[in-house]
Amino acid sequence: MQLPYWRLSGYYFFYFAFVGAFSPYFGLYLQSLSFSAWDIGLLMSQMQLMRLIGPYLWGWLADQGHRRITIVRLAGVISLSGFLAFFWLERLGSMLVAMAVLAFFWSAALPLVETLTFDHLREQAARYSRIRLWGSVGFIVTVLGTGALLDRVAPGGVLWVCTLILAGILLFALLVPEAPPRPGTEDAAPVGSILAQPRVRALLAACFTMSAAHGAYYIFYSIHLADHGYNKSEVGLLWSLGVAAEIVIFVFMPRLTQRFGLRRILLWSFAAAALRFLLMGWGVTVPALVVLAQLLHALTFGAYHAAAIAAVSRWFPGNSQARGQALYSSMSFGAGGLLGGLVSGRIWDGVGAGWTYTLSALFALAGWWLVWRWVWERDPGRAD
Repeated sequence: MQLPYWRLSGYYFFYFAFVGAFSPYFGLYLQSLSFSAWDIGLLMSQMQLMRLIGPYLWGWLADQGHRRITIVRLAGVISLSGFLAFFWLERLGSMLVAMAVLAFFWSAALPLVETLTFDHLREQAARYSRIRLWGSVGFIVTVLGTGALLDRVAPGGVLWVCTLILAGILLFALLVPEAPPRPGTEDAAPVGSILAQPRVRALLAACFTMSAAHGAYYIFYSIHLADHGYNKSEVGLLWSLGVAAEIVIFVFMPRLTQRFGLRRILLWSFAAAALRFLLMGWGVTVPALVVLAQLLHALTFGAYHAAAIAAVSRWFPGNSQARGQALYSSMSFGAGGLLGGLVSGRIWDGVGAGWTYTLSALFALAGWWLVWRWVWERDPGRAD
């Protein structure tokens, strides 16, 4: 079966293009509506809350019915329909409901597309990063374009950008084909026995702390920069710089993984995250440090995500694959992101950006210790 490279790449392009418009700029839109830092954190954290409970439910349904692409297409339809409500809503309660609906269905898609991608790749799993990098390209295009647009129009312009991108997600959801499961994997071990492995539990816990560390970044970084005199175009350039560095690491990940292994890459990534958030919190007035902090995104997301998802794909084989990717998404972007977003929203106004990002650095150090202590590519007595 021929690899549908451009259809998969197109889906990743639009999926992360939405992140590039939504994460940096929707908080600024909410700020323009006079929401407080706590309100903004609460609203934006709905994305993480639904990623906590949604992906595993969708993954279980996909594993039972073997209809992954049907769920991906349904998620595309309802995400687009649900987002349209934001054109009419301005009150906290109604916006919370709309955000929860959007997030519940939007969160369903990516873990299933990840499993589809690996099933299409089969024995070429190292090529995953070459497909995933198009998501980073999509992010850069929209974060730059939306920043330039919002320097000229009202913050509500982000609603139109996100709507067009969600339409693109739906289009490629209709184009991506289902993939047959990899042969010889139907008798995979139960998910419970996989979770009994210390390395698996430790990896998921470390992923939780990494996403918690990024909570303040995804919700408040644009506000942090704007408060220190950066315009929206400069905000967009800084976001895109981090993702450009991420693209470079994706290109070289097959060689880096072969040379250094997943564990060492994860250790570097968590150490880089601790440094990055300290620079972000205390060095915002020094442009060179701001640039360095964004370049470290190559490790704190690019290398980290590629290594973590490769480990999950390897350790959750066969018909446990969708639930494994869903657990990764739920524990990291869901539970971890939810904690990081809510905590940062609660303390941002009280202690300031410096100490909020210092807490992010401590989360990253906790993840480094979990990887160093328990995450080994081979468990004793196992053949994989």
